[in-house]
Amino acid sequence: MSKVIGIDLGTTNSCVAVLEALEPRVLANREGSRTTPSIVAFAEDGDRLVGHIAKRQAVTNAQNTVFAVKRLIGRKHKDPQVQRALDLLPYTLDSAANGDVQVRIRDRSYSPQEISAFVLAEIKNFVEETLGEEISQAIITVPAYFDDSQRQATRDAGKIAGLDVQRIINEPTAAALAYGFQTNRAGDGDSEGEDEDSQIIAVYDLGGGTFDISILELSKGLFEVRATAGDSYLGGEDFDQRIMDWLIEEFENETGISLRDDTMALQRLKEAAEKAKCELSTAEDAAINLPFISANENGPCHLSRTLTRKHFEDLVRELVERTEGPCFEALDAAGLDPVEIDEVLLVGGQTRSPIVANAVEKIFGREPNREINPDEVVAIGAAIQGSIIQGDIKDIVLLDVTPLSIGVETHGGLFTPLISRNATVPTKNTQVFTTVIDNQDTVEVHVLQGEREIAKENRSLARFELVGIPQAPRGVPQIEVTFAIDSNGIVNVSARDLASNQQQSIEVNPSSGLSSDEVDRMVQEAKQHSQQDAKRREVRRIKNRLEGLIYSNERVFEQLQKDMSSDDQKRVTQVFMRSRMALNEDEQAELEAAIFDLNAVAQKLSQVMLERANADR
Repeated sequence: MSKVIGIDLGTTNSCVAVLEALEPRVLANREGSRTTPSIVAFAEDGDRLVGHIAKRQAVTNAQNTVFAVKRLIGRKHKDPQVQRALDLLPYTLDSAANGDVQVRIRDRSYSPQEISAFVLAEIKNFVEETLGEEISQAIITVPAYFDDSQRQATRDAGKIAGLDVQRIINEPTAAALAYGFQTNRAGDGDSEGEDEDSQIIAVYDLGGGTFDISILELSKGLFEVRATAGDSYLGGEDFDQRIMDWLIEEFENETGISLRDDTMALQRLKEAAEKAKCELSTAEDAAINLPFISANENGPCHLSRTLTRKHFEDLVRELVERTEGPCFEALDAAGLDPVEIDEVLLVGGQTRSPIVANAVEKIFGREPNREINPDEVVAIGAAIQGSIIQGDIKDIVLLDVTPLSIGVETHGGLFTPLISRNATVPTKNTQVFTTVIDNQDTVEVHVLQGEREIAKENRSLARFELVGIPQAPRGVPQIEVTFAIDSNGIVNVSARDLASNQQQSIEVNPSSGLSSDEVDRMVQEAKQHSQQDAKRREVRRIKNRLEGLIYSNERVFEQLQKDMSSDDQKRVTQVFMRSRMALNEDEQAELEAAIFDLNAVAQKLSQVMLERANADR
């Protein structure tokens, strides 16, 4: 049986893990990094770049480099959160015919599901290379506060990438699963007594784009989510933006130049802001230097500032305070006081900021647990869930909850929930409705998700009609509506007229998700281009190696050329020239020949270096 990988598909970075002999293993990508930037770029020559290679070229190709797409997946173009993103993103957003948000790159539009699928496909490819076997099954995590549309869209992304998504699970739940699994293994046979077997933990998950808080009870292999809350548009990207806004304002005050419409400058600012933010997790100040960021009539303008931790915390304090409300909301829903929490886990890279850890300690009255890696724990938990599904782990049961109420629109435009928020899944509920018009023979079932009492204020998931109802006065027909949510959090709805036994059902494929035909088309496109993509990826990998060799050899040559004969200098210079010309080609043989020549140059330079060292003795 093939392995089931666990994927944390993050806003900023993604991570993948697998269980081998019941030991979690985080898998490094081709660059040797244990996390992969969730970034996709489209080069001018048609190459599609994913991960670190996409991030490195973002400054010079910002309009065709897509990041933070997780914030767009499963959303409509008119969504207020999407409209807010329009002014912040360097790439262009479009609206599809059905209102879905799309990313516009040159002459083609991509759904957020497709962009996410490119990241997932890259992960799938390097995992297969690492493990030496084909991988087809995966567990993918999502923020606990993702609604059904966003969960469906994430599942679609996995399918497009060639993955059979066994389960969609919540990120905080996955983190708790990893924590409980590793804690139990470390403490096997060490504890006795019933009190020590039960533990209430809170998982505070502040990642690149989303915030979740989940309260779980761990007891003798049972992982039960008691409550969850959060904000699906709050994360590290917003922290970066606060720093960027400050830098833009400071620069404009100094020079009179606004950088808000300069795409390349904004990308440089974003990278500098993220770097400074990370530095301030351990340092008291961070230097931000961006030479030649713009120009005016007096010549080039440079941006140079020092951001102190105190100033940074002042900039982001309101964002951190926004996490308090959901925390107390989750505690209230779980029927718990902060003092009843046994452990608080920090998940997501943004929790490394001291201001965040201090806020968590203030909310829960205890210092959070810092023993787990916030970047990797979610992927590890997903991999553990994969082993549970496969039957390799038999002593763990996971009970999750639905993040939002789900129900139907009723007379007067009201919302009637059938499954309440924080109900344990899988779950099912049935309620009987009737008609509001005499001789009504058709009933429209409008499925919604949310917490507002007015239907239009909630998220529309699907509509379908129950037809063939026997004509009768209003109030007489009895229409039984059943809602069921499976272990993935996916909704199934059925309606049945009790008199005629006419029935109609639907697995909710939200209007913001791709149709099955669209998904199938994208899957076929991916298969058709897989060999071409693999060839391009290999050429790109060789080019990267060649670029590195040119750079390193040229630097050494600058230091040693005065110790070389004029003929040797000429030969080495010609190799550099041919190597740079080869970078403009896509023929693998030419690239490998250039690498061979550069390796010979490296040997010659090493010989010269040795001769110089001997001469200096």
